[in-house]
Amino acid sequence: MNNKRWAGLAQQTVYIGPALLFFAITIIIPFVMGMYYSFTDWNGVSGTVTWVGLDNFKRMFTNDDAFLTSFWFTTKFTIVGVILTNLVGFFLAYFLTKNIKMRNWLRTVFFMPNVIGGLLLGFIWQFIFIKGFATVGEATGIPFFQLPWLGDETTGFWGIIMVFVWQSSGYLMVIYIASITNVSKEVLEAAEIDGASRFQVLRSIIVPLIMPAVTVCLFLAISWSFKMFDLNLSLTKGGPYRSTESLAMNVYDEAFVKNRYGLGTAKSLVFFLVVAAITLVQVRLTKKREVEA
Repeated sequence: MNNKRWAGLAQQTVYIGPALLFFAITIIIPFVMGMYYSFTDWNGVSGTVTWVGLDNFKRMFTNDDAFLTSFWFTTKFTIVGVILTNLVGFFLAYFLTKNIKMRNWLRTVFFMPNVIGGLLLGFIWQFIFIKGFATVGEATGIPFFQLPWLGDETTGFWGIIMVFVWQSSGYLMVIYIASITNVSKEVLEAAEIDGASRFQVLRSIIVPLIMPAVTVCLFLAISWSFKMFDLNLSLTKGGPYRSTESLAMNVYDEAFVKNRYGLGTAKSLVFFLVVAAITLVQVRLTKKREVEA
């Protein structure tokens, strides 16, 4: 029995060992080192590391207005971005599972923005906001196109939201399409025979049966929203006056621009704990609403 057990352990080590080793080197060890450096004043370059305890954490909450501003901006962005991205993705999926001409072509078109890299997409939309909208506004006189896109706190926020939803909703659309397609046709036909309206079918049958997809899509959207960096950098660079600076960009600026690596890793640790707590609560809540088909 012992020989079989050792043989099984050796086999698992051969197959799983390299992956675990790679995961430890690239994820676990840097994470543990980051936790250590969050309690120091290391500048990221010097060989001297001084232990400062909880000073970095006290500083970010009591004497760092930029961190608190970016935290509030990221919270607002996440709430609005998650809701809009999931709504747009779901309704695109709902209508593209109907018998619509060129629906496969439309699916491809709506998914394509997700293929484009965030920085490239951001610079494309920066040109659209600054040059394209201004040109259309001058030609038509429509106030919407004459707004100071990316130049004002409010419009800058909604500009980033627009690009984020445009980029991300196509990916969630694919997940929702797969889930809606798997809803039993017999159940839908029975509801129609019983006289249920389309809205009643959508609310009482389709939505409850696709809750596993909702769980996944909410998790992804929350993760993307909190970690949003490339769009922020390419569109507004956190301006004007850091009013549209995301938490990820604030951490990057602290650690790699100002060379305060200890404070930057402390912020990233708080960032990680907040995202982990929110996603765990979200998954737990949505899992409870899942039903069997």
